[in-house]
Amino acid sequence: MLGAMALLTPLSLERARELLEDYGLALTELEPLAAGSVNSNFRLLIDGGARYFARIYEEQDQAGAVAELEMVQELERAGVPVVKAVPRLDGKLVHEIDGKPFAVYPWLEGEILCQARVDARAARAIGTALARVHQCGDRFPALGAGRFGPGELAARLDLVEARGDADLRAGARFVRAKYAEYLPQRSVDLPKGLIHSDLFKDNVLWRDGQILALIDFESASTGPYLYDLMVTLLAWCYSDHLDQELAAALLQGYAGERPLGEAELAAVGVEAALACLRFATTRMTDFSLRTAPGCPPGRDYRRFLSRLAEVEAGALAKPLRTLHGRGLGAIT
Repeated sequence: MLGAMALLTPLSLERARELLEDYGLALTELEPLAAGSVNSNFRLLIDGGARYFARIYEEQDQAGAVAELEMVQELERAGVPVVKAVPRLDGKLVHEIDGKPFAVYPWLEGEILCQARVDARAARAIGTALARVHQCGDRFPALGAGRFGPGELAARLDLVEARGDADLRAGARFVRAKYAEYLPQRSVDLPKGLIHSDLFKDNVLWRDGQILALIDFESASTGPYLYDLMVTLLAWCYSDHLDQELAAALLQGYAGERPLGEAELAAVGVEAALACLRFATTRMTDFSLRTAPGCPPGRDYRRFLSRLAEVEAGALAKPLRTLHGRGLGAIT
């Protein structure tokens, strides 16, 4: 299966059948998958028993969706475990419904690990898989900076300050001040290329202890590889606090495929902080603003502010020291 997201656009069985005819598929059952924050996703049962996954892209335009699916095809050719979209009978990868892109994928029987099941072996495997994505990074020079640059995130904070309650507005002001602190410190010379930008636990499928597929490349963009590494580390190696053992394993798995240079090692603190601020911001807009008063959000932006506090307190220093002596440069 693929990771489920929010059900924002309804899709009737009759309309879905019309769309699936263009894929040569006879639809018998349609199940909306209502969890998450961004896209509208559905499980499809086809005549004969085969299952598929369908997505309506809520924020991506047609050109963006096509670029994403073509990129995934290239990653598959490079040996990265991914899920390729099913082409229509005319060869096109993306359909359209109500002006929004629509795509179909095979349904994969895999599992998503909860944090309690993430051990050092899994963390190391994630680091290795991410490095292999980055090793393909120069194949996508026209990918662009994506939807989460400083300007887009500032606009989200504007929205929070306009619509949020007092506590949420205070949180937005704090995040804005931290952006003002860290963005000027960001190095423009870090190695860049294709980054996933959202390799959380629900975007990796496992089978028999092995990675079956990395999924959901909708947020992929051109950016610093180190930033993507920090996003992934903070997603996989944090429960109530940063798990030093998991962080060390993930870093070692990554560096075994793509060693970190001196400039990257020096920039870890800044890129980790920016990763925390990015997801604190989008948790505010995608969850806190959509939550009924008095109800806790499905994903709390404050957990990323807790990660930020640990990063600022030096929590990454010990895991980084495990890379010392591997020909990766001195740790500062």
